[in-house]
Order: sequence, then C-alpha cells, then structure tokens
Amino acid sequence: MLARGNVTSVTEFILLGMPLAYHFQIILFVVLSLCYAITIVGNATIIVVSLTDAHLHTPMYFFLSNLALLDISFISAIVPKVLFNLISGSKTISFHGCLAQSYIYFLLGTTEFLLLAIMSFDRYVAICQPLHYGSVMRPKLCLKLIFCCWIGGFLDTIVQTILTFRLPFCDSNVINHYFCDVAPLLKLACDDTYLIGMLDFILASSLVLGSLFFSLISYGFIISAIVKISSTAGQKKTFSTCASHLTVVFIVYGSCIFMCIRPSKNSKVDSTKIVALLNSILTPFLNPFIYSFRNKTFKEALKRTVKNRNQFHNQKG
Repeated sequence: MLARGNVTSVTEFILLGMPLAYHFQIILFVVLSLCYAITIVGNATIIVVSLTDAHLHTPMYFFLSNLALLDISFISAIVPKVLFNLISGSKTISFHGCLAQSYIYFLLGTTEFLLLAIMSFDRYVAICQPLHYGSVMRPKLCLKLIFCCWIGGFLDTIVQTILTFRLPFCDSNVINHYFCDVAPLLKLACDDTYLIGMLDFILASSLVLGSLFFSLISYGFIISAIVKISSTAGQKKTFSTCASHLTVVFIVYGSCIFMCIRPSKNSKVDSTKIVALLNSILTPFLNPFIYSFRNKTFKEALKRTVKNRNQFHNQKG
C-alpha cells in the first residue's frame, strides 16, 4: 500500500452534499439550525439536572447523562460544518479537517452503540435482579463500563481511519456526501482499497451486530420477567422503565442497518445520504424528549433545579 507522500496531491476535499436550489438551502439551514440549538439545550439540560439533583444520582441517569454528552458531541461533529457550507456557499474541507471529522464521527457513533448495550444491561439488572441492583451497579463499575465504551470506540475506529487517510488521493477530491464518510473517501483513492474496505466492514458489522445482539438478549430476559408479573398494572409500570431506551435502540440500529443497504442505482435521490443526515440529527434531537421530558421523575427534578436556581438568584439579589 502506498503511504501518503508526494503522490498525494489532494490538500482539501469538496463535500457535494445534497444538490438543492438556493431557496431550499436556506430552508434547510433554518431547520438544521433550530434542530441543532434544541438538541444542544435539551441534552445539556439532562446533564445539568442529572448532576445537580440528588434524586437522579443513579446508574440509569449516569448513563443517560453520558449519552447526552455523546449526542452533543456527535451532532457537533457534523452539523456546524454543514451549516457553514450552506450559508457560505463553500463546500470545501481541508485534508486534516476531513480526517478529524471522520474519526470523531465514527468514534462517537461506535461509543454510542456500546453505551446503548450497557444501558440495556443496566435495565436487565434493574428488572430481573432488583434485589441485587445496588450491589451490582456500583459507581466504580459504572465508571469502568463508561471507560470501556470509550476505549472500545477508540480501538474500533483508529486503525481504519489511519489506513484510509494514508492512501494516496491524486485524482478527484469530490466527496459524494455532506461529511467525510469512509465509503465515499475510499472511492477517491488511487490505490487498492479492498483490504481497508473489508476491515472497515468487519469491524463495523461486528460491533453493530454484537451490541445489538447483546441488547436483544437483555430485553429477551426483561420481557420474560415482565410476562411473569401477575398484574397488568405492574407489567405496564415495569415496561415503562425501559420503553424509552428500547425506542432509541430501534431508531439507532434501524437507521444504521438501513444505511448498510445500498439504494437502487436508478434512484434519483441518494437515500443513504438522507438517512445518514437524519441519523446524525434526529437521534440526538429526539433523545431528550424520549428519555427525559416525558419522564415524571426527571420533570420533577427539573422543576426542583429551576426552583433552587431561582431561590439562589433571589438570595444573591
């Protein structure tokens, strides 16, 4: 394989994005800006309330606040550059900027898959082993699990990212996407990319399918435990504790699996880019509403946080 050197003449890439008329670009800019702002505020609220309210100092909200941090970082890796390109008309991104964006995107995405699997395990222990929940999900274990998620994301993405950007890019620099995705980048390389493509496919599919299988196994035990509950009210109450997480699992994995299915060659619209954009924005945007703002415990904690802050400002004033 040729290393990146004198044969690499490409110093920047052009992100083709979605070819839209100017007025549609303005509409898209406004919509994305609103979604981005709401996502940042919503997820930041989860983090602040989870940290400041003692009633939420539990493993579930610890993992949820980490998911919120991931969502803020994930959407920030993509959307600001998309917004800048839309408003400025520029579609370029530097070689090293493309490298950073690609790595951060896949690092955060991979870490989120692992975190969702850990959250499934947390719900399994809470529902299937309630008497042992406190002794199993101790703070030290929760910290170790989060650390393992980040290490797993780092190890899963670092090798193929380095190999991809050491390829010689000496011809076209137009990326048929709105961000620096690996698949369209490999198409621009002047060298053989078969091994890198296979490595990327094996690592990605192993992690996605492995974490999905782990989550499904956890929910298999959870559903079995819920069915054994005698009262219907008890079943609904128990299932409500994991329904939000199960919804997010379906959204995240469903969109990821759909992106793995190539659209028809005769299709006039690249559905993969549309789904990728929705996945980058929709999941971080919906998570605060799915997990927290419809949750009675969180809403009460939010009210306490706002009330305490108002009292503090009144005393200070």
